[in-house]
Amino acid sequence: MRLLILHTRLQPPINESIFTCAGRNKMTAPATTQTTHLLRLVLSCRRISAQVTCNSSNSIVAIASSTEQEFVKDYIAKLNRFPRSKIYWDSRIASRIGDKIGIRLRETGISTVGIDVQEELSRPIYYRKMLGPFYESVKRTGITINGAEKLIFLG
Repeated sequence: MRLLILHTRLQPPINESIFTCAGRNKMTAPATTQTTHLLRLVLSCRRISAQVTCNSSNSIVAIASSTEQEFVKDYIAKLNRFPRSKIYWDSRIASRIGDKIGIRLRETGISTVGIDVQEELSRPIYYRKMLGPFYESVKRTGITINGAEKLIFLG
């Protein structure tokens, strides 16, 4: 019988600065020209998801989605509605998602996020109409959104 011997390599200690965001460290000065957090929206006909990522480590800092437990009742109501709808979220759901992501950002101590303006302007018009209340509800929670002033919301 042969014995199989596995060798394990010793790993160097993990550098903790990889996992921390510069914007969350209280010892660093706030960045005035470049935001350290990016607000990204993932939209489909069935759900809306907002996530805030750290630019330095690309890790997700906060996330809110319409697939969370409190939105299931609304989703089932729209799913069973007649005549059937192709989009299962609306501006009211988007506003509630904005409130949730704003509260979660406040809990982590983040007060400023940035957005990719070109990506937001390239969205179809029917999505942009429903995203106006999302950005307004994030602003109502006290989070500053860099780049939102360049967006044009219709309706």
